[in-house]
Formats: sequence, structure tokens, C-alpha cells
Amino acid sequence: MKVNEKKIDALNREVSLQIVAEDYAQKKKTRLAEYRRKAEIKGFRKGMVPASLIEKMYGQAVLVDAVQDCISEGLSEYINNNSLKVVGEPLPVEDGPKNEWVDGNEFNFVFDLATNPEVALELGKDDEVPYYTIKAEAKAKAEMKANMLKQYGTLEEGVEAKAEDFIIVDFEQEGMKVEGAYVALRNVAEDIRPAFVGVKVGDVLNVNVNEAFLNEADRAAMLKLKKEDLATLNPEFTVTVKNVKTFVDAPVCQETFDKIFGEGVVKSEDEFDAQIEERLKAEYAREADYRFQKDLKDYLVAKAGLEIPEKFLKRWIFVANDGKFTMEEIEKEWPMFVEDYKWQLIRDWAMEKYSVKVEEADLMASAKGYAAYQFAMYGMNNVPDEQLESFAKSILSQEKESRRIVEQVENEKTLAAVREVVSMKKKSITVAKFRELA
Repeated sequence: MKVNEKKIDALNREVSLQIVAEDYAQKKKTRLAEYRRKAEIKGFRKGMVPASLIEKMYGQAVLVDAVQDCISEGLSEYINNNSLKVVGEPLPVEDGPKNEWVDGNEFNFVFDLATNPEVALELGKDDEVPYYTIKAEAKAKAEMKANMLKQYGTLEEGVEAKAEDFIIVDFEQEGMKVEGAYVALRNVAEDIRPAFVGVKVGDVLNVNVNEAFLNEADRAAMLKLKKEDLATLNPEFTVTVKNVKTFVDAPVCQETFDKIFGEGVVKSEDEFDAQIEERLKAEYAREADYRFQKDLKDYLVAKAGLEIPEKFLKRWIFVANDGKFTMEEIEKEWPMFVEDYKWQLIRDWAMEKYSVKVEEADLMASAKGYAAYQFAMYGMNNVPDEQLESFAKSILSQEKESRRIVEQVENEKTLAAVREVVSMKKKSITVAKFRELA
């Protein structure tokens, strides 16, 4: 087999394969022998089918397979011998040579092949990346305190419905009555909502439900109907208010402290305020770290200045996904994809340069952190460690989630290693200004 290359530019080349009968003959013979050994054809004992009949039945397919084996071996050997870091895999050139699939013929193939650029970064303390120190302002503390008291509040009887309240109503029209339906005023269409704000028990409204409740699924559930029945429904209803339910913030008391922080952790409002300040500082520190990681990634990508084989990569994405994405869709997502692709190349380089290793313990710690975050979203801030560990193991057992955790840990450990090499230029900033950066 003859392998020739034609370099197009630093990252692109054409690889030509010339495959003659001597290259594939033995491969074809071996495959035919295997077919003959396994063939079960009426009138012949297993393994005793004439070779000529096997050739007639399977010869063409076996020839193609044997030549494909030669192609695979030839390309692999070329890539390995030249220590190439290829993008995806080689692709047949468009309008390549035509071959007649006849045993004994010479076959010619030409492939497009692209390689990744070499990452060559020199990093040191002269490389400065901003690190923002966010100031905890009185307004932010007050907002967090109010939100926490609201989160642990209760739904109680109200007098007049406010914009964030619920009302329990009866819907009625000729031949139909729905009793005790819950209506969240925030779900009422914006232009209709003023008619509901301020209603009291016993008030009666005439409501077009199609105009007032735009979400069909919510409307169907509220009227206790199937979604498909809405099309023939008369939308005009008389609505009678039966109850007003309002959210009341949790009181500032020991019972509330225990619900939020755990029994006995906080014993006074001053300690409550101190906990809020600590939580804000921790939250700001996480946000600052996240922003620093993003800025550091952007800095490294910009400094590396990587050129990539764009045309080949777009074509490979299209082919590898078997047409699941159109070229128009690939073009639309390209800017985000290419930045991530460049970062992956830099991350691989940095992991090798700074000896970054990801251990099982790192993955478990990250998964437990994610589990704790998920529980906290539902107000569960003191979940036992064994429960977190069980949840983390479940996360890591899921292929998609596990890949996400691995990539996250690789990013974090790589950026932590680079962080030790470059300089952090600390900048104090208000919450409002920090939000503007996003």
C-alpha cells in the first residue's frame, strides 16, 4: 500500500491511499474462510459449502470489507507514524476518485485530514487577571433577610387579594360549575390582573378565561378539563371569590431561626443578621470565583491565539452527527462551540504541564456539593452527610451527569493550578456593578 500526503496548510492535508490486490487478498481470503466455516446452506453440511458458492454469495461484500480494513490500517499507521493530533477523524474528499469494485483491481482513495494546533503558552506573574471583591451592602443584607423570612412564611387567610396572593373561586356558566379552584394572581394576564387585585370574599367578576389565563395547560387544570376540550368551551364565566389566601412572612423568632439554620444554631436577631452577612460573603466569594474562572479562561484563550481548521471541523461535525444538525444550525452555534473547543485544547495542555490529576475523591466532593445545592433550593440546608453521599453516588452513576461532573472538576483543578502561576489583580466592586459585568 502506498500512502502519500499533500499539505494544504499548517493544519490541513490530503492523504492518498493506493491499495493493490496484494494488500487486501489475504484479508479477503481469511474473511471468506470464516463465512464458509459458519455458513449453513440447505444441501450442504456446515463448513462444507463449496468455496466457489461462498465467493459468489459473499465475495463482493467481503472485498469491500477487506479494502476498508486496509484503509483503516493505512490511515492509523500514517497518523501514528507522524504523531498527529487529528481533529475528529479523516473524511473522504468530496468528488474523490471513482473505484470499480472488482477483485484484483487497484483502489485509490483520498482523505481530508486536519490536526489540532499546538498550544504554546508562557505564563507567569506578568499575566494579570482581575479578581473582584464584592462589598456586602446594607440593601443586599435586608433583601436576603426579607427573602429568607418570605421563604419560610405561611399561607394564611387574607382580606383583600394582593398581586402575589391566591384566591379560591367558583367558576360558573350555564350548565357548568367548577368549585374551589385555586387562582394565583401572578398567573393572571397582566392586562386583566388589576380586576383581581383587591377582591374580597363574596366578590363576583365576569371573566373571559381565554384572555385571563393564557397558559392552556394551567387553564385546563383550573377548570378540571382536558386540554383538547378548551377549543369548544364558552370562555365567559362568572367568578365568585370564596377565600383569599396571602403569604405571611415568617416572624423573627426562635422557631424561625431553628427552621432556617437548625435547632439552637441562632438564638437572637443579631446572630440572625450575622449569619446573613456570612452567607452573603460566601455567596459573593462563589460568584467572584466563578467570574475569575471565566475571565481566566477568556484570557488564556485570547493569549493562546489558536487557529483551528474551521472548514474541516464544521464538515466533521455535520458528518459525525449524521445530519442531525444542518450546516445553518452549526453556523449559528459556531462562536460558542469554537470558544469551548479552544478551551478544551488549552485545558488539556495545562493539565499535562501542571500535572493536574482528577481523583475519585474530587468527583465525590463535587457531586456532594451539587447535591447540597439541590437540597438547599428546597429549603433543606442541614442534610446529613450520608444522605448527601448517597445522592452523590446516584449522580455519578448517570453517564451524562458523570461526564458533566468530570468536566467541571477538570476545569476547576486546571484553573486552580493556573491561578497559582498568574497574578490576580484585586478590584473592589459593588453588587450592582458586578451584576453589570455579566
